[in-house]
Amino acid sequence: MSINQIAAEQVLVAGQFLEAAAVRFQEGRIVEVSPTGASGDLFEGTLVPGFFDVQVNGGGGALFNDDPSVDTLKIISDAHRKFGTSRMLPTLISDDLEKVEASIKAVDTAITEGVPGIMGIHLEGPFLNTAKKGVHDAKKLQKITLSHVPLLSSLKNGRTLLTLAPELADGEVVQALLDAGVILSAGHTAATYEQMKQAVDWGVSGFTHLFNAMTGFESRAPGVVGAAFDSPDTFAGVIADGHHVHPASLKHAIQTMGPARTMLVTDAMPTVGAVDERFELYGETIVAEGGRCATKEGVLAGSDLDMASAVRYAAETLGFGIMHAVEMASRTPARFMGFDADFGTLAPGQRADMVLLDKNLNVSAVWVDGNRLI
Repeated sequence: MSINQIAAEQVLVAGQFLEAAAVRFQEGRIVEVSPTGASGDLFEGTLVPGFFDVQVNGGGGALFNDDPSVDTLKIISDAHRKFGTSRMLPTLISDDLEKVEASIKAVDTAITEGVPGIMGIHLEGPFLNTAKKGVHDAKKLQKITLSHVPLLSSLKNGRTLLTLAPELADGEVVQALLDAGVILSAGHTAATYEQMKQAVDWGVSGFTHLFNAMTGFESRAPGVVGAAFDSPDTFAGVIADGHHVHPASLKHAIQTMGPARTMLVTDAMPTVGAVDERFELYGETIVAEGGRCATKEGVLAGSDLDMASAVRYAAETLGFGIMHAVEMASRTPARFMGFDADFGTLAPGQRADMVLLDKNLNVSAVWVDGNRLI
């Protein structure tokens, strides 16, 4: 098989920028990254690894909860790819167990059929704390038991991420889920610092949309946020849209945890990549206005955020620069999900997922497995 290459003015490699460099790949995998020496024109801009979003509820006008099907997954994946997301976990918001089963089957089929970018599923609930439910329907929430483990671990292809309130679980259930290969994240939780640290000891390794729908960091009650800061082997997703978290709080979290433990997530709703700024969730109309999705009472309902915008916000508004922003959007989530042998960096052996960013950090092109799709 012949070796192909993509050459750009800048390529982000191993924590540094290579000028006038090329990524060479064969059969979808990178074989070399080096100064180009090519006579052809270089792409203008910076070539970076494809983004990996572990929390995507919808996009392109489609919501996964509404129709958990392969067609829905194609729509959502296509919508987010335009913003640099080459890999994702479609996310099911708390729903009936029948909907959970249908969603897992849809993801299994999508991966089998080779739908680009689908890497597994994120089940955000329904095992959450009603005290921190946010926009989730309290009627859908329930306590997790060992009887749920077979369903929650039934995905045959890809990986499963489950967000749960750890104070409503026990060590036996957590261990059974981990033994079955499910990755666990704490979210929509009223856990104390002590309860959360116990859950981390059990094996909970993630924090879902840090700061939102969890106990905060206070002087005598560090809460779930404090436990995230104080648990060096864990990862936290953050919604960097200027609406979910104050920029000072978000900046402090990233400085404390570091880009290697902080993941940019979108928590995106159907409005991303769509013309319609309204959608239905649990029978209620949600409106996106000024980049913010909310109910008529003002309760945040996911986001209108795409990953390219999150990268810009982290790089420019928060001041972390493109290198760290891209790390939080690519390598860190890949590490969290155990996919870092294949995704997250532009290095030999990695899959050839690449995003070309212009000088304003807008997406100019996207390659998945070396195939240009945008």
